[in-house]
Amino acid sequence: MRYRILGKTGLRVSVIGIGTWQFGGEWGHDFSQAEADAILDTAAECGLNLIDTAECYGDHLSERLIGNYLARRDRSHWLVATKFGHHFNRFMNRDDDFSVAGVRQQLEASLQALRVGTIDLYQFHSGSDTLFQNQELWTMLAEQKRAGKIRHLGVSILGKGSEWQAQKAVQFGVEALQVVYNRLDRRPEQLYFPHAQKNNLGILARVPLASGLLSGKYKPGATFAANDVRATFDAEKMQRDLAEVERLQKEEVPPGVPMAKWAMAWCLKNPAVTALIPGCKNPEQVRANAGAAELVK
Repeated sequence: MRYRILGKTGLRVSVIGIGTWQFGGEWGHDFSQAEADAILDTAAECGLNLIDTAECYGDHLSERLIGNYLARRDRSHWLVATKFGHHFNRFMNRDDDFSVAGVRQQLEASLQALRVGTIDLYQFHSGSDTLFQNQELWTMLAEQKRAGKIRHLGVSILGKGSEWQAQKAVQFGVEALQVVYNRLDRRPEQLYFPHAQKNNLGILARVPLASGLLSGKYKPGATFAANDVRATFDAEKMQRDLAEVERLQKEEVPPGVPMAKWAMAWCLKNPAVTALIPGCKNPEQVRANAGAAELVK
């Protein structure tokens, strides 16, 4: 495994981390504690040390699975990132709550679910610019940092993007940006990376496999089960993306290299990117994800 420093946080993170939205039950499978343990144990064996989760991945369900795991393992091995701003109601249904009181409550619930005293990276989660510029919220979060409940602050930028949040991040004490970045979506190269490099902000790239499309497993015409978040994606765009994946596989992926491994290494070759946080459904996928680090110098 290879490691990089996450911007001005100083955190030494594995270039491949673990994204855990799937633990919340919205990716077509309900995970048991034993399954989560096996995934995280395999990650540790492969040298991964970064877990990314959120309060709304199944109403703290993902956090609880992680917390139950951490309580029985070496906590010092792991850097834990989570997020705030939403209440989970049901499958793909959330209410926003970026109020000062609401976020303070979410923080306490996340600490309890994760069974930790400190969250290494606490991230503003896919909120609007208006919600982001609430100075009272960031003042409260700075107080929680001084109290030792948060080590560093980040922002997980909404999928459709907000360059303004990247521009203003430093003013609010943000030290890392989480963005959607993959071979099918290169917008961050113009929208976010210049601001991150100028201000020494770490970059966590989520969905580096484009929700599994860049794994090469799915062909044009593929469909997904009703309890899989991908069933909610725009159908026409999905088919265009799958056609583009076929083209990439033929024209850009070197012979003999698994497409998923190539796609993740492609992201990491951009010097602005600190680490990737791909999801995974089993230990085999963890090992495959970790293997992408072999292609990175």
